[in-house]
Amino acid sequence: MSPQAAGLLQLTALIAALALAYRPLGDHMARVYSSEKHYAPEKWIYKVIGANPAAEMRWPAYLRGVLAFSAVSVLFLYLLQRVQGSLPGSLGFSSIDPDQAFNTAASFVSNTNWQSYSGEQAMGHVVQTGGLAVQNFLSAAVGMAVAVALVRGFARSRTGELGNFWADLVRGTVRILLPISVIGALVLVACGAIQNFSGIHQVGQFMGGTQEWNGGAVASQEAIKELGTNGGGYFNANSAHPFENPNPLSNLFEIFLILLIPFALTRTFGRMTGSLRQGYAILGAMAVIWIGFVALMMWTEFAHRGPAFELAGGAMEGKETRFGIAGSSIFAVSTTLTSTGAVNSFHSSYTGFGGGITMLGMQLGEIAPGGVGSGLYGMLIMAVIAVFLAGLMVGRTPEYLGKKIGTRQIKLAACYILVTPALVLGFTAVAMALPTPADSMTNSGAHGFSEILYAYTSGANNNGSAFAGLGADTQWFNTTIGIAMLLGRFVPMVFVLALAGSLAEQKPVPETAGTLRTDKPLYAGLLVGTILIITGLTYFPALALGPLAEGLAS
Repeated sequence: MSPQAAGLLQLTALIAALALAYRPLGDHMARVYSSEKHYAPEKWIYKVIGANPAAEMRWPAYLRGVLAFSAVSVLFLYLLQRVQGSLPGSLGFSSIDPDQAFNTAASFVSNTNWQSYSGEQAMGHVVQTGGLAVQNFLSAAVGMAVAVALVRGFARSRTGELGNFWADLVRGTVRILLPISVIGALVLVACGAIQNFSGIHQVGQFMGGTQEWNGGAVASQEAIKELGTNGGGYFNANSAHPFENPNPLSNLFEIFLILLIPFALTRTFGRMTGSLRQGYAILGAMAVIWIGFVALMMWTEFAHRGPAFELAGGAMEGKETRFGIAGSSIFAVSTTLTSTGAVNSFHSSYTGFGGGITMLGMQLGEIAPGGVGSGLYGMLIMAVIAVFLAGLMVGRTPEYLGKKIGTRQIKLAACYILVTPALVLGFTAVAMALPTPADSMTNSGAHGFSEILYAYTSGANNNGSAFAGLGADTQWFNTTIGIAMLLGRFVPMVFVLALAGSLAEQKPVPETAGTLRTDKPLYAGLLVGTILIITGLTYFPALALGPLAEGLAS
């Protein structure tokens, strides 16, 4: 079987698995967030944190809950790293430096999981499992809670109440993320991923020195790392490491985990709003972009140019022979179109156009299908923009799901889509203008520019993957990328929740003959076009200086 045919077979199997899980998981999540019943473990948690799960919240109160919980999480994770040297199970590692501790705390709480350190050489068992793995669950649950609050804004009328943040947080963790992660960890262990609390072992000689490996609770962290679209690896090589991702079967399963919840949330959206067709329209737009990017990436990386490419069967530099070009391409597109950031190959080694595809995937806003929760609310913001544009073209007040999209709604949506580009382009410009940040670039020219552009794109979009050529463990990058991650995560949430509150207060608008049908393929196509045009106008100049220039020159 040719590598291209094997890649097509993998893609087909992945789509089939996602299709089988779509309906039951989507319906289950709708029941979870609509239920009024509280399980015993959940009641205990509410009692400990002093929350009343039955109390409805308006958007300012919901936002205060999100920000307060996240601020406490950042502080806790920062302090845990700073005292690591005094903790049991530290494997002899010292405490983390202040700038690195801040960057890592901001990274994992914001669901970015950017790592400018080598996990197996810096973090002990307590920080890995009690700090990083815990935030993998909680940051994902926060994103899902905000998405559900926006869905309630569309579904409810004549009320500003969006549910209870603490109930949504706990239910998302206990009833959705935990059960699937347990099953996922067992599958990964069966595939060969490690799961232990072993210390550091010498495993032989390597280039005249001793090679050492340490164990860890890798399979359990790997499961939630992918399921929660987190991406932070236990080892520096991330999902290219055989302890995290042993073989092609585990590779395909990890991609499945990455895409599982973001795609299924579109059915949850349709179920909670009372129109499954609306969910299918959003799903269709997501799927068209994802499949298109996968096809483009495979074509780019399989293109044979010169004897080296022909002998290798394509652009194999930086890719694991265990996964090949197809498995690496599907993984790279899936991880950059979501907020996962996990890598099973090194994006800096991709062709110029291939590296540009990974960058563009993040610059779309990671909405196809996007991160857990953040992908859905990002896509719904773009849906509001698309409806507004359609209304302008026909001279009619835009409506979406029976809600008028007026001045307030479009201003909030516009502010949402401006935050991330401002962070990415602003920080990139400053870093390129100053002498010190440029010293961290491994390469010069277009590729060196791409390293810095990719870093801030990854941080501000809460992705976490790296171009693998930038020496980012400096005070400048730890601080600025940390700030970009926090602002890129929580400022957009302000506009999402404010939009949800304004929608929930409206009364439904009856559908008429002139109402735009937003559950039809025509609208899904308009939505895809809107996304590509907005992103293209925003980022094309920067992309032209980096990956496009490199690709055209190769």
